[in-house]
Amino acid sequence: MKPAMLRRGMNFWPPFFFAGIRVTHIAEDWRTVDVELRQRRLNMNYVGVHFGGSIFSMTDPFLMLMLMNILPRDYTIWDKSARIDFLKPGKGTLRTKIRVTDEMLEEVRAATPNESDVFRPTWSILVEDAEGVTVAKIDKTLHIRRRKDERRRLGG
Repeated sequence: MKPAMLRRGMNFWPPFFFAGIRVTHIAEDWRTVDVELRQRRLNMNYVGVHFGGSIFSMTDPFLMLMLMNILPRDYTIWDKSARIDFLKPGKGTLRTKIRVTDEMLEEVRAATPNESDVFRPTWSILVEDAEGVTVAKIDKTLHIRRRKDERRRLGG
């Protein structure tokens, strides 16, 4: 799928649309995704700041999706776990810039030379308010491994 098509689709995906989450950019090479969360009555908690689930949701699928589109098809990539630290109450429009760097890709390749190798990196995503102050840090752990070569296994 092309990045622009995914961006448009995700902006109308009900969990994002109703939470006020908007994907503003997906790079053609899949290495950059920018997301914003606008504060609305539907995504505020009892004390008038962003609901924590919405803050997490704005980061949730992207590292996995980005790696699935960057790495060759012989990789299996899954979200394994996540942890969120709320550093400051989130108010107004929140933004995150999710990046896959050359260093991250080199880590994956070095850790998964064979199909028996499993790599579980934990990478951080920061969410900032309009002033650039970090309001949340999300640590995402992924499960990455190479798939078995079916042709070799079947003798073909």
